[in-house]
Amino acid sequence: MKLSDFDFELPEDRIATRPAEPRDASRLLVLQRGGGGPEHHTFRDLPSLLAPGDLLIVNDSRVLPARLFARKATGGRVELLLVEPTSDGSWLCMASASKAIRTGQRLSFEGDAAVAEVVAVEGEGFLRVAFSEEVVGIAERCGELPLPPYMKRGAEPADAERYQTVFAQLEKRGSVAAPTAGLHFTPELLSALAARGVELAKITLHVGPGTFLPVRTENVEEHRMHAERFDVPEATAQAVNAARARRSRVIAVGTTSVRTLESARTLVTAGAGRTDIFIRPGHEFLHVGGLLTNFHLPKSTLLMLVSAFAGREAVLAAYEAAVAARYRFYSYGDAMLIL
Repeated sequence: MKLSDFDFELPEDRIATRPAEPRDASRLLVLQRGGGGPEHHTFRDLPSLLAPGDLLIVNDSRVLPARLFARKATGGRVELLLVEPTSDGSWLCMASASKAIRTGQRLSFEGDAAVAEVVAVEGEGFLRVAFSEEVVGIAERCGELPLPPYMKRGAEPADAERYQTVFAQLEKRGSVAAPTAGLHFTPELLSALAARGVELAKITLHVGPGTFLPVRTENVEEHRMHAERFDVPEATAQAVNAARARRSRVIAVGTTSVRTLESARTLVTAGAGRTDIFIRPGHEFLHVGGLLTNFHLPKSTLLMLVSAFAGREAVLAAYEAAVAARYRFYSYGDAMLIL
């Protein structure tokens, strides 16, 4: 497979820089894997599009204000993106600075007593950084929500609530990007889904920097995914396996839910782990029977995952129809339901 096989034309004015209001006012394109053209709905139509007994799997990870701005002792500015804690107590971070960052350099945060030290330079723009106190507290005081670069704006006060799903748990802070398919749900819509007989279960996958990193090889097979942390509760494992046993659909809300479930190659089991699974055309789906997802970037691993689920030609045709119908793309954009 070639990277160019997953390219498409997207006018810049189709990229959403702010969300629809209310959340469930987003548009929803429905695509049947059995064939046929796309159907056009709004997201609040979702209960009528699902069947009693369907099981929705949602990601309850919360976005951390993971973008930190620090200064070296020399005054040079450094931007850090928190990725994940490491076994030695430091944090893996993506970093950018006007001059090279060296091991041993101390960093300070404007208006805050916390400090940090560069423990190691990992290559590809990654550092290991030791902080003087608990990192989540520093992020909440000094950090900024890391909105995707294509929005071409910094985080605003409204994003603090709007760039989190209604499922996001305070104790599950750890993502550097929202699991965006979940952004369309409201408490009222969840009540309507429950009344319809649709079940819901949660997993946690902390979205890592692979969301932002482009595929740099024309041969798709050569790309390697960054590993991400996940956790599957016992109740969710039981719900997925029970749904499969009774032949009900397991519908993943977002690519993060897909990657978590499909990392299990037999029955889904409870527990925490890490996954670097790269789902692309040719993948045999064992657990996921439906997918609710946003519209993704050209040449991205997320588009490849969706193409694996519904077929590359069908997905690109649906994307072309979405562009023509003026759907809004990417994190704050509209959604697509594939059944």
